[in-house]
Amino acid sequence: MLKEVLLPDLGEGIDSADVSEILINPGDSVSIDDIILVLESDKASMEIPAEDAGVVKEVFVNAGDEVKTGAPLISIEVSSGSTEESKPEPKEEEPKKEDKETKIETKAPEIKSEDISSDKTFASPGVRRLARELDINLTTINATGPKGRITKDDLHGFIKQKMAQGGSVGAVSLPKIDFSQWGSIDEQPLTKIQKITGDRLQQAWQTIPHVTQFDEADISVLNKKRIELKKEGEKKNIKVTFLPFIIKAVIKSLKEFPRFNCSLDHLGENLVLKNYYNIGIAVDTPTGLVVPVIKNADNKSILGLSEELMDLSERARTGKLKPDEFKGGCFTISSLGGIGGTNFTPIINPPEVAIMGVSKSIWKPVYDHKNKEIVPTFMMPFSLSYDHRVIDGAIGAAFTSFFSNAVLDVSTFE
Repeated sequence: MLKEVLLPDLGEGIDSADVSEILINPGDSVSIDDIILVLESDKASMEIPAEDAGVVKEVFVNAGDEVKTGAPLISIEVSSGSTEESKPEPKEEEPKKEDKETKIETKAPEIKSEDISSDKTFASPGVRRLARELDINLTTINATGPKGRITKDDLHGFIKQKMAQGGSVGAVSLPKIDFSQWGSIDEQPLTKIQKITGDRLQQAWQTIPHVTQFDEADISVLNKKRIELKKEGEKKNIKVTFLPFIIKAVIKSLKEFPRFNCSLDHLGENLVLKNYYNIGIAVDTPTGLVVPVIKNADNKSILGLSEELMDLSERARTGKLKPDEFKGGCFTISSLGGIGGTNFTPIINPPEVAIMGVSKSIWKPVYDHKNKEIVPTFMMPFSLSYDHRVIDGAIGAAFTSFFSNAVLDVSTFE
């Protein structure tokens, strides 16, 4: 017997819905309660089950169609003995309109995930939508729902597992745009270093709760000391910049606030406090940003740091750094002082928990309360980004204040 399956009353004032997924094709055999299609309205997603067992003869709707209550969805060649007619019931139970409604599973939209590679993956429209946005392939998720369906909890568990492992949940898919329609263009592929750095920065930004503290430091004393050592460095062909002095002041601050010189363990449950001071220095190269590390920087003089910075920077730009020279950092400094800008928000370089960004120093009029006069002062703006799981705002502000005082102390640079 051929029977048409009509869209039942969806209740709650819903008189129509969109077809988001069709799970059967003509010729398929279905059993009672098998899900034949999924609808999505502005209020909920709904799975429509088969009320009879049989063979699908025709499908009257397509994905994306809007269907109204009472509209035919499919036709089924009903198997003998599967209909109500072959199993008479007491008259008072024949209407059973409530039973039909209870067979429609009405759910709040679950996290959506679309199966990119397999039509055999089952999930609600809500689950499919989120997975599509995060570029997650549903075939990689272990399904725990009825009849192998991927539930909201399955998707949440998959995301949490990836985050705990330090991996990215999925790459962000950008729409393909033909930019040449508006004018002439050129395409330039990213270098390998740019791709690796980009992935690491994106992962760090997504997995670490960043807080950035902005401050400025009077570097008048530092500058006088630099001018003195600059002359000595010229005799040895060593270029003396501000950066070695900043490194010294940072190390002094790290010793005062050891929480900035630590890392979280792989479980995120313990702090690993380091008794050594290896400082990473961000270097801009023709192929991308790299961060070589100065090992045991606390044991080196200003001239020693200057010489090592010259060597690392040169070899970074020519691609001659060794893999070990990128490892073991405790704290990173990114200096844009030679370029410009007032402040920026540097991204933490994991597994470190903090990074300092240095901007261009300028002369500013500063009022001296003690002498009641305005004094030209050489000020350096800087930013401190830190991992809020490890460092709170009070300690962050204390660190920047201590650093600002450290650059005013000549003994810092000895």
